[in-house]
Amino acid sequence: MKITDVKVWLVEGIKYNWTLLKIYTDEGLTGVGEATNWPGSPIIYHAAQHAGERIIGLDPTRIDYIWTKLYRDLNWVGPTGASLCAISGIDMALLDLNAKRLGVPMYQLLGGAFRTEILLYANYWFIGGGHNPADYARQARKVVEAGFTGLKFDPFAHTNYLFGEHLSTNLALNSAQMDLAESVTAAVREAVGPDVEMAIETHAMLNGPTAIRMAERLSPYRIMWCEEPVGPENVEALAALRNRLNVPICVGERHYTRYGIRPLLERGLVDFVMPDITRCGGPSELRRMAALAEIYNIPVAPHNPNGPLSTLASAHVCAAIPNFFRQEFMFTDVPWRDEVITHPFDVRNGHFHLSDRPGLGVDLVEGVMEQHPGV
Repeated sequence: MKITDVKVWLVEGIKYNWTLLKIYTDEGLTGVGEATNWPGSPIIYHAAQHAGERIIGLDPTRIDYIWTKLYRDLNWVGPTGASLCAISGIDMALLDLNAKRLGVPMYQLLGGAFRTEILLYANYWFIGGGHNPADYARQARKVVEAGFTGLKFDPFAHTNYLFGEHLSTNLALNSAQMDLAESVTAAVREAVGPDVEMAIETHAMLNGPTAIRMAERLSPYRIMWCEEPVGPENVEALAALRNRLNVPICVGERHYTRYGIRPLLERGLVDFVMPDITRCGGPSELRRMAALAEIYNIPVAPHNPNGPLSTLASAHVCAAIPNFFRQEFMFTDVPWRDEVITHPFDVRNGHFHLSDRPGLGVDLVEGVMEQHPGV
């Protein structure tokens, strides 16, 4: 069996575009994958096209061989970023193809299931109102009513730092912004009650003193974790904050491959790791990263603000690892999310329920994807 083609689509999502792909073979078998990242969706799209061209003619059953070949070939442009997103999508599609060839769910190729009901936490549940305590509390109650026992939000988003309008502040917050962030956090905690897990996102957009100060202010609200208190560039910066933050730390969405998380684990700098399956190297590499984290007794909570194949593939890996904690889930999404795949999500009581259909359990619906092109 040989790979004959790799087709890539850019599809509009609610937060950013999805990069979806499909591998074709000379025996008619196909596999689907996702390479989504943000920003720079066109960069990811073209990287996936280029990586796809490099595997034409190869045997799709040689999953690890193809992963290693692409990683070594593309390493010249850097061992992270767009090239790893492309590898991630191709790895996902190859696993999907081979699981379908064998007639088993993907998690069977990853070692078999510890569980098939995947505990979720909700993100992107807060977009139906303003950045104020009342609106956040109202929307947080809807998350709990839907059966979720965990949620995440960024109480600092009102500073507009995500879009770079205020670079002159050097990632600091003024007193009013700090007060509002705490008020929003307090309102969410009151709305959801004491038993719901509540993660705080920072997007690595607070400078060191500000991150320390806000961790002190928010810790009384029983924070599940502080996410990305610093960026991935400097392990020493995280080490400097480690003993000064009085809340658990979670990083990993911008750490690519097992090589990226190794120094974090070796130095005991994190309490959770959150690799992103469409960035870190795909299901194969996420499985390897989880095995590495297991050595250090660190739980894995995959980052997943992406498209439908990312959610499915992450759930299959979560099924197959012993040190799983929770998986991120987009509580609000585009209305066509379930239309671009042949079977809708099965989410009940805050859990993703995996089917026993072969592979990821779905195929892509090309006509629907083409009705919602990304830009």
